[in-house]
Amino acid sequence: MSEQFIEIDRLRADLQHHRSGELSQQNRDEAITSQDVLSRIENVILEIITSLSKEEVPVLVLHNRSSWANIRFNNAVGLHMGPDSSIVTTIRSDCSSSVNRFALTLKVLSAVYKLVQSNTYATKRDIYYNDAQLFGTQRTVDSIVDDISCMLKAPRRSLHVLATSKGFLSGDLCYLEEDGTKVNCSSRSTAMSVSSNVCGIKNIVSDAKFVLIVEKDATFQRLLDDGFCIRLAPCIMITGKGVPDVNSRLMVRKLWDALRIPIFALVDADPHGIEIMCIYKYGSVSMSFEAHNLTVPSVMWLGLLPSDIERLRVPKDVLIPFTENDKSKLTSLLKRPYIAFQPAWEKEMEKMLKWRQKAEIQSLTSLSPDFLTRVYLPNKLRYGGWI
Repeated sequence: MSEQFIEIDRLRADLQHHRSGELSQQNRDEAITSQDVLSRIENVILEIITSLSKEEVPVLVLHNRSSWANIRFNNAVGLHMGPDSSIVTTIRSDCSSSVNRFALTLKVLSAVYKLVQSNTYATKRDIYYNDAQLFGTQRTVDSIVDDISCMLKAPRRSLHVLATSKGFLSGDLCYLEEDGTKVNCSSRSTAMSVSSNVCGIKNIVSDAKFVLIVEKDATFQRLLDDGFCIRLAPCIMITGKGVPDVNSRLMVRKLWDALRIPIFALVDADPHGIEIMCIYKYGSVSMSFEAHNLTVPSVMWLGLLPSDIERLRVPKDVLIPFTENDKSKLTSLLKRPYIAFQPAWEKEMEKMLKWRQKAEIQSLTSLSPDFLTRVYLPNKLRYGGWI
């Protein structure tokens, strides 16, 4: 087993001694106290009251979280919102198209203020069900909470608002939840849900040599059933079940900060899979204001590589033709600022664009039912088949 990890051990040593220009933990995660949050909310309300006293229309001004014009790129941080972000969204209280959003934002601000003041926590689901008819959908609450986090320049956890996690963990990992609950992820058959309060996790203990991010839940469960974490122990597996939620991204970042071990991504060889991997590595536009806590620029693409399809001679009848949406997505990805720093990724993506075909991880079963766990992954990890 020791020979199997020669390349990973070398990589692990490099990662632990070379930080690639990353910002220190102190700079990345400046302490935001409860009093800071309360003061910032009070300032927002004071501005509204001041506007009313001057017979002016109260407005809320937010940095636009969907505009690339507000985004900067740093290879050590990923996509982040620049301090000079100039594109803003103004929510007016006198406009029929935004007055409802204005009122709902104040309602959520009020809820956050009470939570922070009383040092209690609630989930976004709790806030929604507090007045489901008024909010209309859970998505409305989710978006407003993120807007408030961006507006107050405070991480969501500082607002005392939690989110139910959709991700799962398994492997050589033990830790304590903030309330003292001990979590052991080493079960051979059952995965643990990612904590809804990742930032409260402490006392992480693991001898894992690497972390494997798995795009799909189905693939994750297959690896779990095949005893992947036992066969290639010690390691850790995590899945965000497709596009990752914030907690899954926070967990990957937490593992990186605590363990400084290689982190690999196993995704479909298609534009959607590549974008999911990029979210873990470089972040997303909508959450760029919290990039320092969410991105892990050290993530490496383990598979499925387009070149693997050619090298392994995967049967053409299991490949999937590109749609126009696939072509558009891949073309857009190739224009992202981080691709210039990943020439090997660019070559793989251009190969995919040329073939106009994609492949799911499950396509490897066409070679043999257990090819993924017994051949593909062990050989990739042993001989350094990642980019």
